[in-house]
Amino acid sequence: MKARFVTFVATVLFCCVATSAAEHTKDSLKTVKERLKKKTAVLIDVREMPEWKAVHLELARLVPLSAIRNPEKRKKAAKKLPKDKIIYCHCRSGGRVLIAADILKKDGFDIRPLKQGFADLVKAGFRKAKRK
Repeated sequence: MKARFVTFVATVLFCCVATSAAEHTKDSLKTVKERLKKKTAVLIDVREMPEWKAVHLELARLVPLSAIRNPEKRKKAAKKLPKDKIIYCHCRSGGRVLIAADILKKDGFDIRPLKQGFADLVKAGFRKAKRK
């Protein structure tokens, strides 16, 4: 019984990892900053609303992973995203962005998930938005 459970868990984990085609971008943070400054790219935050309200990056737009996963909400959110620009995405630690990228790539976006999480981006010079 225990061996079956272990095999089942291993199979589920393998399937989850194997189905993720997205990889973190190889673009340097310097390149990301330059593209954001030139407006040839945008930055989205795929964290959820409570995380966003607590603190977020000045240049980011909120597009929560929960909305990206929901086909109806994704359709609405996608209307706000440019098809003619690079879309960099970030989250707290670099995991959720891979899920978001897999979904949004299928919708035709040039999405590039950042490996660096929120705190890493702040340390690299991305400014936090001022609290209102």
